[in-house]
Amino acid sequence: MRWIIAVLTSVLVAAHAVNIGERLPHVVLEKENGGTSDGKSWDSSTLESGVHLLLYMDPDRRKETQPLFDRLKRSATEGKPFPTVAIVNLAATWMPDFVLESMLSKKQKELKNTVFVFDRRKYLVDKWRLEDEASNVMIVDRNSEVLYYRSGEISPAEAEHIINLIQSMVD
Repeated sequence: MRWIIAVLTSVLVAAHAVNIGERLPHVVLEKENGGTSDGKSWDSSTLESGVHLLLYMDPDRRKETQPLFDRLKRSATEGKPFPTVAIVNLAATWMPDFVLESMLSKKQKELKNTVFVFDRRKYLVDKWRLEDEASNVMIVDRNSEVLYYRSGEISPAEAEHIINLIQSMVD
């Protein structure tokens, strides 16, 4: 019986996981589902301009990716910025939207090469099979193919690895 439960659990986990090498389905976040921080819709076809760092985050777990954000700021000041899309899972937090929007407007000034997007209904958790209430970090190419994926806490060493990896792809 335990064996059956273990197998079913692994199948369910695998069904809700991003796989390296697969293409993310095309999505548009607009209206009640979300959009950009300035209220416009966000279309994943914007990723077709090249390699992007894609972050899908639960605001309550922002400390999990703090080493990565610190490293992103350093990259920007070193003159080596690269396209980044930070999608905030608003449905995963207790914080009011206006508090998050204020926090993100400060981040937007620090990270000028980052587009901030809101997912108001966990739309991408379903469409892209992302881990809910977690920090999801991906590198995607111009075809929206996932080249790197990690969910959960990012150590300073892992943040350095992610930045080096994407810079090698962008150069």
